[in-house]
Amino acid sequence: MAKESCSSSSTRILCASFNQDNSGFCIGTKEGFKIFDSQTGRLCFERAIGGFSIVEMLFSTSLLSIVGAGEQPSLSPRRLCLFNTITGTALRELNFLTSILAVRVNKKRLVVLLQDKTYIYDLNSLAILDTIDTVLNTKGLCAFSPNMDGCYLALPASTTKGSVLVYNVMELNTHCEIDAHRSPLAAIVLSSNGMYMATASEQGTIVRVHLVSQATESYSFRRGTYPSTIYSLSFGPSLQLPDILVATSSSGSMHVFSLASLINQRSKRSSTLLGSMFPDTVNDALEPSHHHVLHNAVPTGVKSYTMVRSVEKSSEELSTSQISTLRASISIITYSGYFLEYSLGINHLNEPSWTLEREFNLLTVLKEDVTNAK
Repeated sequence: MAKESCSSSSTRILCASFNQDNSGFCIGTKEGFKIFDSQTGRLCFERAIGGFSIVEMLFSTSLLSIVGAGEQPSLSPRRLCLFNTITGTALRELNFLTSILAVRVNKKRLVVLLQDKTYIYDLNSLAILDTIDTVLNTKGLCAFSPNMDGCYLALPASTTKGSVLVYNVMELNTHCEIDAHRSPLAAIVLSSNGMYMATASEQGTIVRVHLVSQATESYSFRRGTYPSTIYSLSFGPSLQLPDILVATSSSGSMHVFSLASLINQRSKRSSTLLGSMFPDTVNDALEPSHHHVLHNAVPTGVKSYTMVRSVEKSSEELSTSQISTLRASISIITYSGYFLEYSLGINHLNEPSWTLEREFNLLTVLKEDVTNAK
């Protein structure tokens, strides 16, 4: 369980993000920004020059995309700075008429979101490749898959319902539009390979997984009965269908949905009369065995950002069946200023076990520290 001291202030961090291969993460605060190594928790770089609302890494390179929080005249929320951490200088700056709400980047593209427009740039030349007119998106809600072969950008397509526009960032065209929920969207994530997309609405009771190539809903999970704000969604790393999907919410709980377990259950259900009478997505939402919950993972009401850093599976023969076990490493950054790393184990009986491996304060850690203690 996370320490209650985490809740001393719920907005000490202005932004948080992992890089494209989850090897590092960065935070922006009212004082500056920091970069950490995900494996060791070591503080790799920091700059205390004022508040930053957006800090995005490009893998483990020296390039950062940073946007000021507007609390200092020199750090305008309308200016994007491409910053070199080695030289400590700005490489290029882009200015906009309204505040920048989100930035996404891979090795060839730079994506900049405003409240009603999204700009696609060539990263090397910074030439504008396309401009997307969007619905009003005041929260800067989006998802991005950095994979060059499945490089998609997902954006809200409606302000009244949970529709998603999926745009191919490399080919510069609209791929599809998916009606995901009846209520407006609260969270979106794309798998790293761009094959799958998960969504949650403002109700927060159902999380849906969609196959992007076919623009169809593939899986449906019930998070809970009562509404809750989904703060963050994260797929496990995978070349195909991810093994798990993780969600954090305003309830303080962490939810893990097992996609692999669900596939096995579907195959068993299809051979039964009752199972064949209902659509798969209805059966999925009603079936709790692929849903594991860690209550009080973070303090209630504290915004959080989660990332599944690794998933390991093993199989063994038991009698006539193949039994699989799973172990996952899940990181959470709370906007109150803490880093938490949980280890989840699911045994062959589908029983979960949780361990808090690390916890430390992101705001007080020093550059020479290597934090491995709880």
